[in-house]
Order: sequence, then C-alpha cells, then structure tokens
Amino acid sequence: MAFTPLHDRVLVRRVESDEKTKGGLIIPDSAKEKPQEGEVVAVGAGARDEDGDRIAMDVKQGDRILFGKWSGTEITIDGEELLIMKESDILGVTA
Repeated sequence: MAFTPLHDRVLVRRVESDEKTKGGLIIPDSAKEKPQEGEVVAVGAGARDEDGDRIAMDVKQGDRILFGKWSGTEITIDGEELLIMKESDILGVTA
C-alpha cells in the first residue's frame, strides 16, 4: 500500500475485540460494537505551528491506540477497511 496521510493525520487498522465476554458468553456479530482500539498503519509528517515549524507526532507506525467511538473517517484501501483520523482524536497508546 502506498498511502501517506498528510499533516497530523493517522491511518489506523481496527483491532477486533474478543468474541466472548469474561463470563464465557459468545457475542453475535449483530450485537458487537465496532472496536475502539487499533494499530497505527501510517502517520503524517505532523502539523505546523505559527512559525511554520513541524510539531512532532506522538504516535508512530505499529503503535496500538485507543480512540473515540465516532472518531475518524472510514476508507477502503486495497480492499481493506481502515480509518483516517487526526492525531487529536487519539485518546491514548496502549502498552
């Protein structure tokens, strides 16, 4: 894939959540919510401040992140569904 997000945008692949609850119940596909966790596929170069200097991105390719339920825009690249969002939509990086 040859896609690079611009400025402070991040390309994210959703990470599928477990199909069972902690109690062992199986969750059907129709009842599942879309996961709010993902893996960073690509990052832009960063936004610019008032002086024109680049602001470094806090995330990098390969990071696992958490994001808001309605964050990002769904896109399809090479048949794969991905999200593109601003870095400010990311809530945190998981360990």
